[in-house]
Amino acid sequence: MLPEAERCEEVAGLLAALAHPVRLRIVCGLLDGSCAVTPMVDCLGLPQALVSRHLAVLRDAGVVEARREGRTQIYGVVHPAVPPLIEALAMQPARGER
Repeated sequence: MLPEAERCEEVAGLLAALAHPVRLRIVCGLLDGSCAVTPMVDCLGLPQALVSRHLAVLRDAGVVEARREGRTQIYGVVHPAVPPLIEALAMQPARGER
């Protein structure tokens, strides 16, 4: 039996958000813990505006959320399917192996 069209759209949106190499790197990094934009920029070696655009795509897809700490936005992965998906793709070690 085929999944319903609505569910397929939802999953396709999630996969599309993760399908860019920079966004995938951001998500993999955030699986180790929440982070502000500036350390991400330093780690990725990319302009802040580009990192922010990728974070906006991930936010819109429900992959990450930001919480405010003073004037800083702290990002973290919130979609429950993302950690096991990334693990299944062998992008991160299993949680017990870190």
